[in-house]
Amino acid sequence: MQTPAQPSAKPTGLQPPALTELMRAPAAQVPVTVGLIVLNQLVFVALAAAGGGWWHAGRGVQLDWGANFAPATQDGQWWRLGSAMFIHFGIWHLLLNMWALWDIGRLLEGLLGRWRFALLYLGAGVCGNLVSLVVQGNRAVSGGASGAVFGLYGALLVFLWVERRQVEAGEFRWLFGGALGFSVLMLGLGWFMPGIDNAAHGGGLLAGMLWAGLLLRPWTASSPAAGVRPGLSATLLVVAVVLLGLVLPEPAYRFGEEVKARQSIQRFISDDERIHEHWNSILNDVQKNSASFESIAGRMDAEVVQPYRQSFEDLMRASPESAAPSAATLANLQAYAAQKASQAQKQVDALRQGNKPELPATEPPSETR
Repeated sequence: MQTPAQPSAKPTGLQPPALTELMRAPAAQVPVTVGLIVLNQLVFVALAAAGGGWWHAGRGVQLDWGANFAPATQDGQWWRLGSAMFIHFGIWHLLLNMWALWDIGRLLEGLLGRWRFALLYLGAGVCGNLVSLVVQGNRAVSGGASGAVFGLYGALLVFLWVERRQVEAGEFRWLFGGALGFSVLMLGLGWFMPGIDNAAHGGGLLAGMLWAGLLLRPWTASSPAAGVRPGLSATLLVVAVVLLGLVLPEPAYRFGEEVKARQSIQRFISDDERIHEHWNSILNDVQKNSASFESIAGRMDAEVVQPYRQSFEDLMRASPESAAPSAATLANLQAYAAQKASQAQKQVDALRQGNKPELPATEPPSETR
């Protein structure tokens, strides 16, 4: 049997093409599938070069690059529901997803056409990541193309079932059984293997089924009429997204507050080292009697007391409203900055009374290192 020259064109004959021919389509006929694979690979290489790791990656770089995580996604960064589809945690994670995408993507792109296939892939992936956000939320930083790939398998199952009378019996058994078996096997493994985002897999699978009901077209002239299926699928999709939005748990903290706290901590660490150097230099001058106590007191006030007070105010402004991970460190540094300002002020007072103050400790507390 021949593969249609234009897969996106409306079929005219009664005899359907062999699905195995579409599965063997060359790269030139499936530009969206090829483009998605290339884009995932480019992002992975760039992420690895930025420190994301080739074999087993941590979560920090992936989070910075757009992985899905409730404190960040729900802090106004909803674009992460899409960007997370292109973030992978190690080469094996990438290769498995890209193999599955190449295997099924050619078939679905041939059946749906380029733009419908792209909408199916992205729509199922976003929905899968939304389900992951509801289920995993604060517990995991997640990413990968698997939710979108499961959406393709869900769409294939719907297509095969709708067109079961148009598909050759052997092909139907092989493809339907293979798609169903793969989906059940991978979901089953997700229950027992740590680090697998089963919520995104299951959510993507179900979303792919709904998207298929909306996007599928009659495959042949003998295909059953769509009827109410597109409208019903669209309604269910909207209802599902709304319900997921309503049951989204509150994030443990706001990622923007955590970033602000970390930046403030890093600035204070740098400032503290500089202020300490000034403090020691000023008091060494006191020991050497190289300047009057009044002039040294002025320097101490300008170069130590006021900077510590300013640092304390900056740290206070960075205080998160939620229980961000850096909140405890920030509170310790606030107390430390206030203590140092108080100590320096006492030394200013001693200098103005004509007394030599003691040198401060040369090391800041461990929280600032």
